[in-house]
Amino acid sequence: MNELSTEAPAQSARPTIFFDGVSSRRRQVTLTLGDALEILEEGGTPVRWAYADIRRADSPAGILRLTSTAAPSLARLEIRDIPLAAGIVARCLRLDEHQTTPRGVAKIVGWSVAAAVSIICVVLFGVPLAADRLAPLVPKPIERRIGDASEVQVKTIFRGGTCNDAAGQAAFSKLVNRLRDAAGLDDDSMTAGVLSTPVPNAFALPGGKVFLLKGLLDKAENPDEVAGILAHELGHLKHHDNMRGLIYNGGTSFLIGLLFGDVTGSSAVIFASRSVVEASYSREAETNADTFAIDIMHALGRSPKPAAELMFRITGKEGGSGFATILASHPLTEDRLARMTKEDRPASGPPLLTDAEWQALKEICGSGKI
Repeated sequence: MNELSTEAPAQSARPTIFFDGVSSRRRQVTLTLGDALEILEEGGTPVRWAYADIRRADSPAGILRLTSTAAPSLARLEIRDIPLAAGIVARCLRLDEHQTTPRGVAKIVGWSVAAAVSIICVVLFGVPLAADRLAPLVPKPIERRIGDASEVQVKTIFRGGTCNDAAGQAAFSKLVNRLRDAAGLDDDSMTAGVLSTPVPNAFALPGGKVFLLKGLLDKAENPDEVAGILAHELGHLKHHDNMRGLIYNGGTSFLIGLLFGDVTGSSAVIFASRSVVEASYSREAETNADTFAIDIMHALGRSPKPAAELMFRITGKEGGSGFATILASHPLTEDRLARMTKEDRPASGPPLLTDAEWQALKEICGSGKI
């Protein structure tokens, strides 16, 4: 085999441009191919690049653009003379060493898939486990601050203030206190209120805050219906479901953000805030809260069935088939009604409110329309 000639044109027929990586000035140079590539600007000091250090850089067609691992990172040599470029390429055995090969691409794809699978596994298993462990350990002062901030958001979203009719508030406090005592919750760990909004709902927030919305109260026909709903929300408080959901949704959103390039984790903040306001719990958490409500109503000598009847009256039949049922985030209303109907017992305890107190509660936000 013929050895590569050590002779090569010392000066190209077309200009060779050199950027030294220190200044932005374009330098027109000549090249000498000896035991190293020598770059010479007229009147300047020669620059030598060892062939083993030279790498190809991205360039347009018709130009060979080179860098050197031993030169400043911004240094570039642009060669437009084809014979000269061929001579350099022949000497630079490691010219394309840094380029990604098909095997390298496969390795990158493989590691990327492995990373994605790892994140998904953490989202599905690791974060829920961490949320279960951490939720009961959140200090009460921190939980109360989160609850205070969430309360402001809730009142902004529903655009309704707290109803404060004196007689209605006295009746509501009596109902809440009876439920709280039966649930074994500390007196200073819970506050409750009725918000003047037509949305039929109730929810619990971190810090022991429970809110009943006027829309639900309007649809209720007796104190036991409201009591069962409130007992369900007390179950979420007792089980720390609101903090668990906050930790889970925040951590999950952060990891999903990493998966899709949101390295700032900004989506975690947004999702965490939404989880507090929406009070969305898992199917298991909802089922456990229902169990808690059943136990509380039984402890008070009342039936849990009226609460399920109220939910069914509000939502109607939700049943379906296939994935819609499997993926539902809470038990279907008709399933809850069936379960609580099985738990129905004749009343053995006194009424939770008198007729007058119930009427006062119904008018806690005033008798006018919202």
